[in-house]
Amino acid sequence: MKIGPYELDNQLVLAPMAGVTDRPFRMLCKELGAGMTVSEMIAANPKLRNTRKSLLRSDHSGETGIRSVQIAGAEPAMMAEAAVYNVNQGAQIIDINMGCPAKKVCNKAAGSALMRDPGLVENILNAVTRAVSVPVTLKIRTGWDSDNKNGLEIARLAEQAGIKALAIHGRTRSCGYKGEAEYDTIRAIKQSVSIPVIANGDVTSPEKALKVLQYTEADAVMIGRAAQGRPWIFREIDHFLKTGQRLAEPDIGEVEDIMLRHISHLHSFYGEGQGTRIARKHVSWYLKEQSDSREFRNAFVRIEQASEQLLAAKQFFQQQKLKQARVA
Repeated sequence: MKIGPYELDNQLVLAPMAGVTDRPFRMLCKELGAGMTVSEMIAANPKLRNTRKSLLRSDHSGETGIRSVQIAGAEPAMMAEAAVYNVNQGAQIIDINMGCPAKKVCNKAAGSALMRDPGLVENILNAVTRAVSVPVTLKIRTGWDSDNKNGLEIARLAEQAGIKALAIHGRTRSCGYKGEAEYDTIRAIKQSVSIPVIANGDVTSPEKALKVLQYTEADAVMIGRAAQGRPWIFREIDHFLKTGQRLAEPDIGEVEDIMLRHISHLHSFYGEGQGTRIARKHVSWYLKEQSDSREFRNAFVRIEQASEQLLAAKQFFQQQKLKQARVA
């Protein structure tokens, strides 16, 4: 799959997720098989540009692969200016957020709320694509609600405006993340436009990825929540798509290595205070399927020091290895 001049390593894209897809997580997912990653959404408002949050979200130091930066806003001129700014900062692809269902985003008429106003959508897309020479991509949902599924209309506007690829989450804004994603709309959009289409929503296993690709005929799949605590899902899906065979699950030693490296990167990226707080949710995701982890997870969220987090995690895995040895 190509987006403008850029060819992805495979058909797997890490979805942009606020509070999750920071530089440490993007780098880890790329290492473990993601063909492309997309940054957390960055506010187009220039007044927020130099806040700590925005500066961290736009930090791509040391990353390999295609650098795709997502911007969010509701004013065409401001979105265009934000695109120019981020390209000057090193973005190779600009991704426009019209898929986020969060109330704090939609209440500002941004994210998926924009889909209620196709005229404004068209103005934003034209403003951004004309402002930069790099490829511009778009993330949308199937519509605002079940009575207003206008994803096909928005997709056609996107193609006309020069959007180079389109990611579609198989839910409406009103669905949030509830219920099951549907792929009929994605399939209809793929059949109606010539630009690459990326299918998103409930891609949770290698088998599901293949099924979604075959049904929608999409060019790639985008994986979000299924990668939380399981960043190796990308290599599992990639292996399955290429061979038809299931890759073995990582053993407990590899899970330990991946998690500890991730925690350490979070500590160094954010600093000890914020890094330890952010590490808590990731550790909870990593260990939710580990047996007898509930007590440890409850204790881990109360640890304040970075070094203590690492020590506690190492001790937990040591205990798990001993349990496995006894069973064996």
